[in-house]
Amino acid sequence: MPAPANNPLKGFLPKVGSYDSFPYSMEWGDLPLSALMTGPTNFNWTPFENILDDIASRGHQAVFRVYLDYPRRITGIPQYLLDAGLVTSAYDDYGNAGVSLSPNYEDAGLKRALTNFIAAFGARYDGDPRIGFITVGLLGFWGEWHTYPHSNWFASVTVQNEVLAAYDAAFRKTKLLARLPFGTNPSAHNLGYHDDSFAYDTLPPTDSSFVAALQTAGETNKWRTEPIGGEVRPEIQLCMWDTGQANCVPPGQAFYNCVNLTHASWMLNQGVFADPGFTHTEQDLALAGARHMGYELYVARAILEDPRASGPLNVSVQIRNMGVAPFYYDWPVQLSALDANNQPVQTWTTTWKLSSLLPASTNQFWSQTLAQPRLAVGSYKLVMRASNPLTNGVFFRFANHAQDTDLNGWLTLGHFTVLPEPGQPVLAGARNNLDFQVQHATNSSIGSSMTVTNASSSERDFSDPYWAAAGLFHAPGKP
Repeated sequence: MPAPANNPLKGFLPKVGSYDSFPYSMEWGDLPLSALMTGPTNFNWTPFENILDDIASRGHQAVFRVYLDYPRRITGIPQYLLDAGLVTSAYDDYGNAGVSLSPNYEDAGLKRALTNFIAAFGARYDGDPRIGFITVGLLGFWGEWHTYPHSNWFASVTVQNEVLAAYDAAFRKTKLLARLPFGTNPSAHNLGYHDDSFAYDTLPPTDSSFVAALQTAGETNKWRTEPIGGEVRPEIQLCMWDTGQANCVPPGQAFYNCVNLTHASWMLNQGVFADPGFTHTEQDLALAGARHMGYELYVARAILEDPRASGPLNVSVQIRNMGVAPFYYDWPVQLSALDANNQPVQTWTTTWKLSSLLPASTNQFWSQTLAQPRLAVGSYKLVMRASNPLTNGVFFRFANHAQDTDLNGWLTLGHFTVLPEPGQPVLAGARNNLDFQVQHATNSSIGSSMTVTNASSSERDFSDPYWAAAGLFHAPGKP
């Protein structure tokens, strides 16, 4: 079965708020720099804390941007810079009518303010579990790194490099995204990209398209280590899932093609959260679109060597990413043994790295030896999860039927029995051969079964075909 559309750190997200019309795991927020910075080294983090806490209260993570110049909003330039004589330009483009102001990005005081802010921002919030992603912002209209049609107003490459270098130095854990490959050497920066005209101007042949810009900069493979996000173009958010509106999405910009070629993980898409929301076919298509973005992890097989009461527990899984992008954080992957009441008896954190799972048509093999599992003789269920660092965060779910079967948030790998030591009485029902049953389910046949006997060595091999539950079923080993 597919994983849910609100799996963490992927899919569609709305602006900050509580919505019932569509599932989501992240929310978009932004603030003017003026709300956070009152002097060269003076910061007020309360407005940011309020937004983060509000989003986290719903179990969601934030995608965030800080801006200086947002058309139709009052200027985001810190007042102390305006008082010091920072030169600005008024404009009427985008319906602004002189409300926001475009600063002189070459001003020495402004440059110091930007690098000081980024350093303080990273020192306080790098790795904060309430944050999913940060778009670098700060420069240009909407913080989108352009001042079109006033291109001569935009920051020089020197200023661009200073901002990017400051972000690189300040954030080593939280993932960053820039609007496009800017600066002298984009590939040198540890950041991904966000396409804010997604499914509208994403793909070539137009030279201005998002993918064309990545191609020119040699950054088309950046998605392997850094995230791709953005916003579905606002003009098409409400109509792109309506099969009766053939002229909604521009020719050559089909949503699935854009996702497949950019490897996008998430998109701001306020339209799908509009009240009362989509229904029937439109809702189904939007949900499928959200699921198609980012990662989709499926456990194809699990193997557990016959455990003894005082011996190690050797576990391995074959796992596959059937999505279009990695999961970009190494959230702890944990195993747990459940008792007869489905309560955890012991929980172990593995060394497995989620970020290592690139999209593939074959499985990757993970193995772990738990040297001192501290399990008494008896029967257990083995379960696995990727643990969201946000305490009340949305559960990470695998694309397996056995997800949440026995414990919410955990994938059940199956049953096993801890055997007594050699020379001690064998558990009732133990056999010399390794007979076990593998639950077998496909899209067309759910719940059939097959029996495998005389498995080689002292391992249980718990196979599971596509979309099915990985089944670890009890097979007493050799006494």
